[in-house]
Amino acid sequence: MIWFGAVILGASIVAAVKARQANRLRTPPPNSPPKSTGKKTSAAQPPSQPPADGVEVDENRARQTHEKIVNQNLTAAGSSLALSVLSNVAGVPMLDKLAIPGLIYVGTPLTEDGLRAIFKEKKIRASILDMVSIAAMLGTGNIFACSLAVTLLMGSDKLLLKTRDDSRKKTIHMFVKQPKQVLILRNHIQCEIPIEQVKVGDTVIVHAGEYIPTDGIILQGDCSVDQHQLTGEAKPVEKTVGALVFAGTMLISGRIHYRVEKAGEDTVIAQLGEILNRTANYESAIQSRGETIADKAVLPTIVMSGLALTAGIPQSLAVLNAGFGYNMRLIAPLGMLNFLTIAANEGILIKDGRSLDLLGKIDTVVFDKTGTLTLVEPEIVQIRPTDFHPEHEILRYAAACEYRQTHPIARAILQAAKERHIDLPPTENIQYEVGYGIQAEFEGQVVKVGSNRFMQMEGIATPADPHGHADNGGEPGSSFVYVAVNDRLSGIIELRVKVRPEVKSLIKVLHEQGKQLAIVSGDHEQPTRMLARELGIERVFAEVLPEDKANLVMRLQQEGRSVCFVGDGINDAIALKKAHVSVSLSGATTAARDSAQIVLMGGDLNQLLPLFELGAEFDRNMNASFMTTLVPGLVCVGGAFFLRFGVLTSIMLYNTGLVAGVGNAMLPRLKRIGHTDQTQG
Repeated sequence: MIWFGAVILGASIVAAVKARQANRLRTPPPNSPPKSTGKKTSAAQPPSQPPADGVEVDENRARQTHEKIVNQNLTAAGSSLALSVLSNVAGVPMLDKLAIPGLIYVGTPLTEDGLRAIFKEKKIRASILDMVSIAAMLGTGNIFACSLAVTLLMGSDKLLLKTRDDSRKKTIHMFVKQPKQVLILRNHIQCEIPIEQVKVGDTVIVHAGEYIPTDGIILQGDCSVDQHQLTGEAKPVEKTVGALVFAGTMLISGRIHYRVEKAGEDTVIAQLGEILNRTANYESAIQSRGETIADKAVLPTIVMSGLALTAGIPQSLAVLNAGFGYNMRLIAPLGMLNFLTIAANEGILIKDGRSLDLLGKIDTVVFDKTGTLTLVEPEIVQIRPTDFHPEHEILRYAAACEYRQTHPIARAILQAAKERHIDLPPTENIQYEVGYGIQAEFEGQVVKVGSNRFMQMEGIATPADPHGHADNGGEPGSSFVYVAVNDRLSGIIELRVKVRPEVKSLIKVLHEQGKQLAIVSGDHEQPTRMLARELGIERVFAEVLPEDKANLVMRLQQEGRSVCFVGDGINDAIALKKAHVSVSLSGATTAARDSAQIVLMGGDLNQLLPLFELGAEFDRNMNASFMTTLVPGLVCVGGAFFLRFGVLTSIMLYNTGLVAGVGNAMLPRLKRIGHTDQTQG
């Protein structure tokens, strides 16, 4: 009677599994890779456009469905194990049979995955080993061993699901910290409102110890702000009236009133949260290395299991459950998730987990020049009068014309005028020749500011060699801005690009690590080579068009090099996508940030050093984790052939290695937590 009931129940469960599988096909697990189209795809390439709201809803629904399936599997496997244990403890063998339907429920999807791998995908995958192992244990009547193995397998899936979701939420929370209620000033009265009701133009009041809820400009008060979670800056930043503050940063000291400039989804912090939410192929990327190892171990395990039949069926089952590389499917994602969280703590946003795996193999770093190795804005090195106008007057004329212009040279001139406390007169009749110069009228004079070509177009005589009008003779690579008053040249402003202050020390360390370095730039060859010599960078690619930057990356890859491209401009987007690892800065263009796999939130190239160290540490951690799966597997196989180990011993050895591997995967994060606690103590 029990057998009959078991068969009926098993048939019902198989039907339920079929229905569930149909639902799974309609709603894939969250972040699952797209169906194969026969073309290689790259998880390193995020979507070019943010998904629509409906897509986000579908992803949330898919995530909930996947979690529900995992919970159902764990419940079914746990129930089967409980029945099998009760059967052995109570001495009622028939109870074992009641465990079979639950194993069928869990095993059917695994079997389907295994058959799909063999007959449709034509690949050897770990699901084949699951299928063969469960069938062999059930076929030989090892119900308890099968229940134990399947329960531990489902428990591993649950642990991975929980760790992945927790890590994702914590990473987003690190960057997106906002209070629920906000204190604002309206009609000279302080009132507290929900953050959702804050509008651009509101005056917000923030006290020490509180998070700043929106982006804005300080109207009143001096303060110290902790921007570590947003920018990676270790030290608090001192700010006063007129300074920008950002949502998600904390006020360490002081009290400020600030005007809201951006609120809700427009804030910098909300945009980061959106980047994290829409990271492409998140799960598939972080599992790739572990799954590859597990897949490669399948065929040798099955072959050795067949050979072990000479020692007996129990020994063959023991080898089948030895788990060579199998637990890397769990350990590799756990380790990577922890390293992603560590990177976020250091102000490094890793959008694609696979890039962390590739960092340890990088041997070539290609830097874009302008905006990456150099600051976008040049600096004025000297002002040379050519008539009776003094230096400060020439700068005043240039700044007055360039007022409200946003290009880098204009910003450099305006910044110099501000530093010298020069008041700018109001201008009239402004005429702008794109790419050449600008003309304006003020104080009864016509002032023209621009390039040598602009002066020639306007019929204004200029020296044949502007370097001769510089006190230091000028330097190759300088830019010159000509200032003319009433159609007579009054002075020449010499500007040079500024190298980021951290670059020279960074280049030295990267050379010590044995990495080859290169500069790529659309600028002329002479100034680019000068910068390369100054920094000690051996390879130079100048006058490179935006589309050719990607070709350059591919050429280096064809030389057998593993390339990291560091860029910040919209013209770097294609090259960022082609590189093995792509890095951008927090102040980069939207296109560069979206294309890059990694964003240095501090906007400081020095963050490359902890990034590469993190990649090397991750590589060492993964190698140690691999040993936790290799050693127990070897012991199990040797024991099966020479000590007649059975399947239960094999399962225990496998899970001993699994526990050791999970501990090793968690160790880097636990070390840092302990170090933080000691520091705070």
